[in-house]
Amino acid sequence: MNYIVFDLEWNQSVDATEEDTKQLPFEVIEIGAVKLNVAREITGTFHRLIKPVVYQEMNHVTKKLIQMQMTDFDQGDSFVQVMEDFFKFIGKDYMFCTWGPLDLMELQRNMRYFHIPAFQNGPLAFYDVQKLFSIAYEDKKTRRSLEYGVDYLSIPKDIPFHRAYSDAYYTAKVFSEIHDPLVLALHSYDLFELPKSKKQEVKMVFPGYAKYISREFEDKTSALEDREVLSMKCYLCRHNIKRKIRWFTPNGKHYLSVGFCEIHGYVKAKIRLKKSEQNMIYVVKTVKIVDETEVEKVKEKQNHLRELRREKRHSK
Repeated sequence: MNYIVFDLEWNQSVDATEEDTKQLPFEVIEIGAVKLNVAREITGTFHRLIKPVVYQEMNHVTKKLIQMQMTDFDQGDSFVQVMEDFFKFIGKDYMFCTWGPLDLMELQRNMRYFHIPAFQNGPLAFYDVQKLFSIAYEDKKTRRSLEYGVDYLSIPKDIPFHRAYSDAYYTAKVFSEIHDPLVLALHSYDLFELPKSKKQEVKMVFPGYAKYISREFEDKTSALEDREVLSMKCYLCRHNIKRKIRWFTPNGKHYLSVGFCEIHGYVKAKIRLKKSEQNMIYVVKTVKIVDETEVEKVKEKQNHLRELRREKRHSK
């Protein structure tokens, strides 16, 4: 398998009045990529400019960031042609790596706009190197800039930042400095293409937690009536567990529950309801083993909500 580390530069509407802004908020104008083998050694590179056809004027944010003029892209190829060559470059056995989740999402949005078939039918596993850097070297939550990561790891700055190829190159360098196998087991999922059926739903166990990604539902009610969505099992032994705190929601979008496994202890589950590109609902559920302190925090949150509802009823 190869790792394809890539980065994009894109342009956008100058005044957000174009009809295409909803379907294509960002038009890709440059792709840079580095191919790594399983030892994470560079075995190939890819860099192309793309001649824009949707947004003909350079947005001031893009211009300031990449230090280029619109005329610099006159000799670029079409997005369709560049993607044909990119598919040849990546081959068949690969894992995408990006700094943050946006590039992979926007690349696929451009592919859909220009009627290019998707990489695969359903969620796409990839490495979010920005997230992995935080897990490996910092607090697991903070998201740093690419240049911060390069400086932190004392990686030589051979070429300027904020161009597609250079940012792909530096992302590959940071990725190569992450050696902990537990961290490297934590790949992410791009959800531009959601599961199309119950059979395609994602059920993965990672070090420290499990994740479930559902198919699309017509609405919130349908999602919350699904047995798999509301099920509570220990992801380590797969046994059904006793419910200690029933599902409740602090805001109508997130739902929490706690169960108890006789073998592994307390299990906390969190459901997040999200809206898809088709304006439907899908679910991302995470489940992890927690201690009594975390259980008490969930109880406190539930009791606080009950108190707020009680006060609201009395005030009427």
